[in-house]
Order: sequence, then structure tokens, then C-alpha cells
Amino acid sequence: MEEFQILPERIYVDPIQTPVNVQQGQIMSVLEFMKMFPDIAPGCQSTIGLSNVSNGPPEHLRPILNQVMAIIWKRHGLASAIVDTFDTRLHEICRGQQPGIEALVHKVEDGEPIDMGKLSKEEADYVKTAKVILGHNLYSDSWLEL
Repeated sequence: MEEFQILPERIYVDPIQTPVNVQQGQIMSVLEFMKMFPDIAPGCQSTIGLSNVSNGPPEHLRPILNQVMAIIWKRHGLASAIVDTFDTRLHEICRGQQPGIEALVHKVEDGEPIDMGKLSKEEADYVKTAKVILGHNLYSDSWLEL
């Protein structure tokens, strides 16, 4: 973009995320893109419509989907996102105030074993949600009840 005198850090790329209940595999494709992004577009930033992941599932499931997706994107260098500004737990996650929850989601992403019997209900819900988002389990509106 030098020819247009636009500095790379002023360029934001949106890899486009689809809802988890439509194309779980697309989320993995976008994650692979984000891993390559620094090499493809050095110095550029990334952004995403975070709530796209939860567009379609029942309203009560949307916050945890958005929160887990934020943890995953945060780990992969996402610079900004369009989010639900009323979700205070999402604020905490984005500010790094939920390190235990983030660590659990990272364990799921890394394929580490997790003893579900030792988790609180809230922790188990984050693990279950991460498994759905990452394609380890098939999406259904009742994934938290299983």
C-alpha cells in the first residue's frame, strides 16, 4: 500500500466469520488464516464481527459463544472486533480478567485432556462451547445440556 501512502498498521482485514450453527469448518479455516496473517500482511491489523459466530443460535447461548470466540481470536492476535457492548463478561475476557477461563479454552484448542468432573458448571460450559466452536463436537442448541 506504499503507492497509496497507507501505512500497514492502518489497514484492517476482516477474515469473515460465519455462524457456528451453519459452517463449523469455516471457523477452523479462518483460524488457519489468522495463523498465517502476519506473514501474508505484515504490519496490518485484523478485525472481525465477533457476534457473527452466534448469529442464529438461541439468544441465551449467544454470550458464551461470543466469549469463547473472543478468547480464541485474542490468542491469535485479533486487534479489534465488533461486539455486544452490554456483555460485561466479554469485557472482562478482553481485558485479561478471566485467565482461568482463557486457560481452559486454550487447553481445548491445544488438544490437552481436561477432567470435566473437576470443573465447575461455568468452567464446563466454556469447555463444551470451545469444543463446539473448534469442531470437536457437532453443534446443537443443546450442547451445554449434554
